Amino acid sequence: MAFGPKHNPMLSDAPVIKTSRFQPPSLASTSPVLPFTSSSASGSAYISSKRRILPYRNEHGRINVWLDAMKASSPPHTRSTKGDPFDKSSNEVLDIQYGAWIAKHPSALAMFDQIFEAAKEKQVAVFLDYDGTLSPIVEDPDSAFMSEAMRDAVKEVASHFPTAIISGRCRDKVYEFVQLAELYYAGSHGMDIMGPVDGCNGVNAHGIRAVDTKGNEVVLFQPPTDFTHIIDEVCKILVEKAKHVQGAKVENNKFCASVHFRCVKEEDWAILAKHVQTVIQSYPNLSLTQGRKVLEIRPSIQWDKGKALEFLLKTLGLGNCNDAFPVYIGDDTTDEDAFKVLNEGHGLSVIVSSAAKETNAICSLRDPHEVMEFLRHLVKWRVHINSSL
Repeated sequence: MAFGPKHNPMLSDAPVIKTSRFQPPSLASTSPVLPFTSSSASGSAYISSKRRILPYRNEHGRINVWLDAMKASSPPHTRSTKGDPFDKSSNEVLDIQYGAWIAKHPSALAMFDQIFEAAKEKQVAVFLDYDGTLSPIVEDPDSAFMSEAMRDAVKEVASHFPTAIISGRCRDKVYEFVQLAELYYAGSHGMDIMGPVDGCNGVNAHGIRAVDTKGNEVVLFQPPTDFTHIIDEVCKILVEKAKHVQGAKVENNKFCASVHFRCVKEEDWAILAKHVQTVIQSYPNLSLTQGRKVLEIRPSIQWDKGKALEFLLKTLGLGNCNDAFPVYIGDDTTDEDAFKVLNEGHGLSVIVSSAAKETNAICSLRDPHEVMEFLRHLVKWRVHINSSL
């Protein structure tokens, strides 16, 4: 069954890491990675790459730890925000640092032919973050719109490859931004996954079938359904707390609560952290992680974007499959779990950043514009392969 543009097929309610089998010769011993333990989607052993805020007995010390974590997880998005344009020596240092970083994480565009030479006989699947990957990072999270050109590029990709969006946003909000019914959507960092029952590009997912409010059949996976009322409660409290910190914004993402501090003055971050502390300490079943200029309160379950990626690959029949070549593109610390999953197997991990940063990704792209260019290259490559058969 094909879904038209007005049919939302989503429910409205309801030691050393193994490196990727794709490994450019220059990266074989230089790509920086973090130690981790991996498991299947159903396993329990998994160490997250996200910086978690650890509890401390001393309240002042705890706030300091939270504040340090907020700073560490919120690097500048571009090099231009980091240096003084009139300070030549500072910018030269940044250029040297970025040059060394890009040598370890080469451009996926520059490496495109080499990358996909290894994927000619494989089933490519595409997984994309949203904010900072398909849309630019903006001060107001409700204004993170993708361009029509980017939407067209993603639509074209989905016509040739199974495609999914994996975001920290709630699934409905991501769909509202993307508006492509043929994709799979994993919202709340993969805690709310749903897609068209007929699959994407002929690849069908095997999961629980349900019916959305428009009568369309969908497949879904929602592990923390018992937490939605708790998240609603926490969001209401956080909204009241955020009123005391100028620029703070609370977003209810259904299975997690996000506290954005992109528009908060840095001297007020500690105040915001203390407000969040007073709320979360009353909910032992919730935990705190950070993304780019955002604090995220989630259910304390073993689930993240890496688990979501493993689940989607498995349900698409591509898990533990030597004939599959998954590609994951993202820009945030929360995407690192997915990068590590692919590095252990046989796919391509791509970080979106124009500044040097610690990452498990093999390759890089500078910004959403380069992401769009990469997606267009991918479509042209598939068309060329098909025409030569």
